[in-house]
Amino acid sequence: MTKTAKPRRSALYMPASNAKAIDKARNLPCDVVILDLEDAVAPDSKALAREQAVAAVKAGGFGRRELVIRCNGLDTPWGAEDLAAAAAAGPDAILVPKVNDAADVAAYNDAISSAPATTQLWAMIETCRCLFNLPQIAQASTSSRMTTWVMGTNDLAKEMRARQTPDRAPFHAALSLSVAAARLYGLTILDGVYNDIDNEEGLSAICEQGVDFGFDGKTLIHPKQVEICNRIFSPSEAEVAWAKAVIAAFALPENHGKGAIRVEGRMAELLHLVQAESLVAVAAAITEASAA
Repeated sequence: MTKTAKPRRSALYMPASNAKAIDKARNLPCDVVILDLEDAVAPDSKALAREQAVAAVKAGGFGRRELVIRCNGLDTPWGAEDLAAAAAAGPDAILVPKVNDAADVAAYNDAISSAPATTQLWAMIETCRCLFNLPQIAQASTSSRMTTWVMGTNDLAKEMRARQTPDRAPFHAALSLSVAAARLYGLTILDGVYNDIDNEEGLSAICEQGVDFGFDGKTLIHPKQVEICNRIFSPSEAEVAWAKAVIAAFALPENHGKGAIRVEGRMAELLHLVQAESLVAVAAAITEASAA
């Protein structure tokens, strides 16, 4: 599956059982809309949510936003039907829960084999077991349509019996290792949700922390969180300017073949060139999305 620079700063969960929420999502400034059939939907509303998610994909109208359906797991009474329906609908991606190992990736990949080739597989990273299998789960992307990981920090906290402290200290190892494993195979990775909806200062701090960890964006539970998330996960003007300077410097004839050069008084190596090219591509995609 060809990889392109896509802004995934904000991925907003919307309960697919709520038709008004789905309609509202078509006009929100988030980069990704996740129509949720799992945690946000009560058991007696699962069938309705599935039906409305499929209808929303077919109806379209989400513009430049990526549209994702989060299904229930294969080990639940609804998982098989969710996956079959989602595959037939053909959203941009299908998000699956509680992936523990490479065998789970293969099972989910098989379950959506009838989906269009453009439909990606996204996986939730949210169990204690998966934390000890991160490299093999990431490697499974080479033989599947998996492109993206999503941290499920609430489920992880439940399994670990850990407190969700303001600085997320109990999860630093899990977050950092997940980012590292994702990068081994070029996966996109999104940070988990922030539960305190009205705490804008806390959300800003957690988004800044997510950027520091290396996440590409963040999953959200309320539309009011989108603006802060988009702003913080966007490259700053200074970062874009520096990246463009690095690219221009390495393009100079006198720097051809060099592994390290001086740019505006700072050392830049070839690894910085790769980072600069990626950052500029994402910044351009964000500008294009904002203009749409």
